[in-house]
Amino acid sequence: MAANTSRQKVLVFRELPPDQLARLQAQHEVTVANPRVPGQLPAFHAALASAAGMIGSSYPINEALLAHAPQLKVISSVSVGVDNYALSALAARGILLCHTPGVLTETTADTIFSLIMASSRRLVELASHVREGRWTRNIGEELFGWDVHGKTLGILGFGRIGQAVARRAALGFGMPVLYHSRRALDLATALPELAGKATHMPLDELLRRADIVAAVLPLSAETRGLMGAREFGLMKPGAIFINGARGAIVQEDALLHALDHGTLRAAGLDVFATEPLPMDSPLRTHPKVTALPHIGSATFETRHAMAVLATSNLLQALAGERPAAVFNLETAAI
Repeated sequence: MAANTSRQKVLVFRELPPDQLARLQAQHEVTVANPRVPGQLPAFHAALASAAGMIGSSYPINEALLAHAPQLKVISSVSVGVDNYALSALAARGILLCHTPGVLTETTADTIFSLIMASSRRLVELASHVREGRWTRNIGEELFGWDVHGKTLGILGFGRIGQAVARRAALGFGMPVLYHSRRALDLATALPELAGKATHMPLDELLRRADIVAAVLPLSAETRGLMGAREFGLMKPGAIFINGARGAIVQEDALLHALDHGTLRAAGLDVFATEPLPMDSPLRTHPKVTALPHIGSATFETRHAMAVLATSNLLQALAGERPAAVFNLETAAI
């Protein structure tokens, strides 16, 4: 395909770092309009009509919105997950969808493992105990946590991030790892460092056997609501549940019931069905929940790397080149 060097219209729908915005402005006509910021929604809608490319994240790009973007060729998402995009509509129109896998793998795995540690050792609760002046004597058993090392970790999803979590668990903490995914990996070939240390198994068996279960799954029709009352009921007494994937994978009422009336010891959550978490959500102040504000990839280094990759994806697509990280619409569950 011949390169297209003409200046085209680009809509930036979530702010980019200045250096990446400058890369776009050097080659194209750029409108920055974040529809989630008060007063910017009219400019966002106005820019859709002539946009050849869009770049941003965390805003639903549905079929109705796409109908107002007749010139659109490519969307570059500053994210790995693509659940905010109308995949069927994009496929039908031949609009390219790019994302940012790889660059956030290790950072997100760090976050998930920090939730495992914090939930099991009750770190947030005990830090508040000190901060609020309640540490007046040596703590008793009522404030003890539970070991992480040597416990069995079950991982739901075994893509890049799931594998990175498994490495931390198996190699760093001596944890037997069970994983559930669409297919078992030949670990001896694909991940030799985990050979003999991670085992593929059906979901129900994993839930029954794991001391800690961590969800690292993409959101799809297949995984939406995956963890419900039946699944939480299968988990062993005293188990801990961690969600570092997408909030809608979990039926939150069922999770709350398992925490209040079942045998679930604790939950560590970086994601929720509605974000930001509503003030009236019981998860916000639940004593057994360690809740984070969706910070999986939120470090200076990683967010900048994501923006660099997303910007490169967009520039390559608009130049008629194959971007480095195209989401495969043909094989996605749409």
